[in-house]
Amino acid sequence: MKKIILFLTATVLLTSCSKDKYTISGTATGFENGKTVILETQDEKGMGLIAVDTVKIENGKFEIKGKAVEPSFHTLQIEGTQGKIPFILENGDITIVVNKDTIQKSKVSGTYNNDEYVKFNEEITKVQKPLMDFQIANMQKMQMAQQTKDTATINGLMKEYTKIQTEIGATSKTKYVDYANTHPKSFISVLIIQGMSNDPAVDSKKIETMYNSLEESLKNSKPGKALKTKLAELKTPSVGATAMPQAPAAK
Repeated sequence: MKKIILFLTATVLLTSCSKDKYTISGTATGFENGKTVILETQDEKGMGLIAVDTVKIENGKFEIKGKAVEPSFHTLQIEGTQGKIPFILENGDITIVVNKDTIQKSKVSGTYNNDEYVKFNEEITKVQKPLMDFQIANMQKMQMAQQTKDTATINGLMKEYTKIQTEIGATSKTKYVDYANTHPKSFISVLIIQGMSNDPAVDSKKIETMYNSLEESLKNSKPGKALKTKLAELKTPSVGATAMPQAPAAK
């Protein structure tokens, strides 16, 4: 009985420890031993990427360990390649599978926010597919029209492109809002709401309601705190705003 209790205690301790740190386990196909894997994030001013950690690929594998204060977007850059692999760095076990010839198709999994990020991207990609299909199908036609200065064809293609783009934009917007409303624990949700707060056409009360539904940990994250500040600004009348005239006092 004591052995069982000790085993359960050890299991609990190991589980709790794994939640307080991250382990990125990578499988890298097509890369030479010794190639550097760079973990990057945006600098404080958002002006560029800075290196957070580096490791070497050994026998097609790499591993990065550390501790994250809160979820945040990071990228992996592998020496000798152009593409970057975006993912959400958070405590837990993150798995990344990358092939040198298909960097853009790298697979990230293992934690809640990364799994949600992958699923959300897949949904948005489906929505945007008609626009990509149109571009591919009409690329040569557009190039030929530009070479021959066929303005009628150019204008027709642009009109159709704009129509599809508008339809996709409306659908995407709905997808973003629906996601944020139904995923109060997802890091993507707070980023979506933060983006909405920068749109003057969006009702600030709607944004506030969406913000209030978020899990407390997201409200206390950097984007969550920035969103709270933004909401406070939206509630405050701008300096120099004309005050409502008061009715004269009764005599």
